[in-house]
Amino acid sequence: MISHFSERGGRDKLGQDTVQQSTRRQRADARIALGVERLGAATRVVRIAETGSARLRLPKTEGPALEAVTINTGGGIAAGDRFATHIEVGGGAQLVVTTAAAEKIYRSEGDTAEIATTIRVANEGRLDWVPQETILYDAARLRRSLEVALEPGASALLFEATVFGRAAFGETMRSGAYADRWRIRRGDRLVYADTLRITGVIADQLAKRTTAFGRRALATIVYVASDAESRIEEARAALEDGESERGASAWDGLLAVRFLAPDIETLRRDAARFMTLFRGQKLPRVWHL
Repeated sequence: MISHFSERGGRDKLGQDTVQQSTRRQRADARIALGVERLGAATRVVRIAETGSARLRLPKTEGPALEAVTINTGGGIAAGDRFATHIEVGGGAQLVVTTAAAEKIYRSEGDTAEIATTIRVANEGRLDWVPQETILYDAARLRRSLEVALEPGASALLFEATVFGRAAFGETMRSGAYADRWRIRRGDRLVYADTLRITGVIADQLAKRTTAFGRRALATIVYVASDAESRIEEARAALEDGESERGASAWDGLLAVRFLAPDIETLRRDAARFMTLFRGQKLPRVWHL
């Protein structure tokens, strides 16, 4: 079963499949908390915390934005693991957050892994959330959420990409469950709500013409800023070259771009090109390693 909806407000109920519970094993509970503020002309860290297998690195970069790279020292996420990231960007501060590598979600005997990200950006602050892709193994079960709260003068560029099955191994997702939930608020108002949920034989769901027409890699970019709507033609021009299915739309201070590709290599190439052009700067170095 697959369901997908997008709206500017409202509430939704995410169902969870009933499955046979696997034998309880020790599971990871990893958390990162990062707070940054603008001090003079630079963005500086004022709070950092790490638990479990989650780590954070701050490479030296040029320009006004601080760059942060999250690392999962466990090498992947297994059934029942929980990873949480909390980010706060102070007024006038600029932060770019990415991941050291693609995140791998291993097969599950029943339990669901969770990745939860919460972000707060103060007035005149800017966050670019550009993690590398999430790879779902056959029989993986993942629930992912992205909760973003922006003060009225804040801005954010948010990116997430997912690939179903390991193409290099000829793997398809014969079973599994995936739920991806986005909620973005500006001030006290919910301005963007998007939920994608796929369960069952995922490869068959993706093969349908009404869903993905056989594509196995997808990505979403949402840009929230005062100039978002005025940049729609610029965004469409940046999408002109590429091999993935792609499109952009803008409304109510938001600009959304979606990609659908047969493989992650095509999607990464097209999404990276778009973000480089649209942001006016290269993606973090780990994207090119």
